[in-house]
Amino acid sequence: MDLPKVNILTAGTFSVAILSAAGGSIWYASNQASIIEALQSEVEILNIQNNQADKTNLIRDVQRNTDHLQEIIDILSEVYEEIEDGDNSIWDDIDMINEDLGGMAAHMMEIIKLQSRVAILEKTVEFSRRDGM
Repeated sequence: MDLPKVNILTAGTFSVAILSAAGGSIWYASNQASIIEALQSEVEILNIQNNQADKTNLIRDVQRNTDHLQEIIDILSEVYEEIEDGDNSIWDDIDMINEDLGGMAAHMMEIIKLQSRVAILEKTVEFSRRDGM
């Protein structure tokens, strides 16, 4: 069996083509690796910036909510004071009404006593007239 004859120039060209393709593939892969590394570092930087922004926003939101809560507490304190003042006013009115009712009851008792005396006097006068006095 005879081996085919290969031209050295063709074999060299073929070898150069294979080596160039391999070199190009290696260059392309290393280029992609460097792009990926650059993108990963950029993602890390963006994550750090995002975390800082989140912390800043969180601190701002907590402070704002603290201020809002303090405003709500102040409003509730004022409302409770007004309710307490209203309660005191109502209790004062109730005490005054009880005093008035007590006084009115005393007056009504006096009126009833006077009415009974008047009724007794009327009966006495009527009895006296019938008796002929």
